[in-house]
Amino acid sequence: MSIRKMISLHPASKGHFNQALADAVHHLMYCAKMCLSCADSCMAETMDMTQCVRLCLDCSDICEATARLGLRRTGNDQPMLRELLELCGRMCEQCAAECECHNHEHCRLCGLICRECASDCANAAASIA
Repeated sequence: MSIRKMISLHPASKGHFNQALADAVHHLMYCAKMCLSCADSCMAETMDMTQCVRLCLDCSDICEATARLGLRRTGNDQPMLRELLELCGRMCEQCAAECECHNHEHCRLCGLICRECASDCANAAASIA
């Protein structure tokens, strides 16, 4: 079962399913875990990866919080969700830029998921009225 399916099953989603938001939540969940893993890998590197660790951890936390709010269909806080998606997209771009500065496979993969997630966040934010 996918998280998209779970969101679509919520009683408040009937007739109001937002595919762009569901796609963003899906990527946000993965991005949070990829950033956490990258931060851990960066800590094991012999070079100073302090900034990359910091941005990966911050990105993970923001993605996690954004995913949690994006999952909630009960009630309505669309303006805040839109702002959070926009913030999260910026954080993902910043994390990706930092990861792309390093020649480590874990950073390359983290940068890729962060770029995908940033794009999904932008699409989801634009889809919220």
